Amino acid sequence: MTYSEEITTHRENKMTREAAGPFDVKIVPVRDDGPIGRMSLAKTFSGDLAGSSEGQMLVFMAEVKGSAGYVAMERITGTLNGRQGSFVVQHLGLMDRGAESLTVVVIPDSGTDGLTGISGTMDIKVDGGAHSYLLRYTLPG
Repeated sequence: MTYSEEITTHRENKMTREAAGPFDVKIVPVRDDGPIGRMSLAKTFSGDLAGSSEGQMLVFMAEVKGSAGYVAMERITGTLNGRQGSFVVQHLGLMDRGAESLTVVVIPDSGTDGLTGISGTMDIKVDGGAHSYLLRYTLPG
C-alpha cells in the first residue's frame, strides 16, 4: 500500500496531493543564549518523501511547566513522489501548559528543480517516540 493519496481538487492547474511516511530526527544543541537555546536539526525522510534535511531551531522554555515555544527553518532535499529537488519549511511550535500547537509551512518560492513552485503545509506526529509526517502540497503542472 502506498502512503500517497491523490486529492481530486484542482486549483489553477495544480493538483493537491498528500505525501506521508516516517522520519528520523537528530537534534543537537549549538549554543545556549541564556533563556533561548539554539539547536541544529538533521532528519532522514522515508515514504513518499525520500531524502534528508538540515535546519536551525530556536527554543524557549518558560518557568511554568508545560509552556514553551520554538521556531525553525529546515531545508529538505530529496525525491517527493518521483520529483527531485529541495524546498524550505518554517516551523512555529507552542506549548501552553501542555496544550500543543504546531504549524509547518512551505516557504513560497523556496522549491528548486522538480519541486519549483511547491506550496503546502506539513503535519508532524510523534507517537511513542516514532516520528511521521503528512505533507499536503501542490505543484504546477
